[in-house]
Amino acid sequence: QVQLVESGGGLVQAGGSLRLSCAASGRTDSSYAMGWFRQAPGKEREFVAAISASGTRTDYADSVKGRFTISREKAKSPLYLQMNSLKPDDTAVYYCAARIGSTWATYRNGYIYWGQGTQVTVSS
Repeated sequence: QVQLVESGGGLVQAGGSLRLSCAASGRTDSSYAMGWFRQAPGKEREFVAAISASGTRTDYADSVKGRFTISREKAKSPLYLQMNSLKPDDTAVYYCAARIGSTWATYRNGYIYWGQGTQVTVSS
């Protein structure tokens, strides 16, 4: 089992920045690709960004490209999501997720481990 805990959410004005963190604990002896998803009220959980187990390859949803950056220094180190130029449409609960293996997935069912989420609210 792997436990994921997100932090760093909060309230920010449009145009501002936030940095989310995700710490993993438990059975982290395997390599895990990781991702960030978000869920706004009344909407499906959607893919935001993902990173390979090695941290060398990334992928982003079109809606956040150029504004968000996913990173991790190495396998098993904390996962980060730097969010710049935030918009009210970015308001959601953000979830960290992990899957065993080197490559990521962009769909929810591709991940077996999930954090509890952290709220991000962007005011206009």
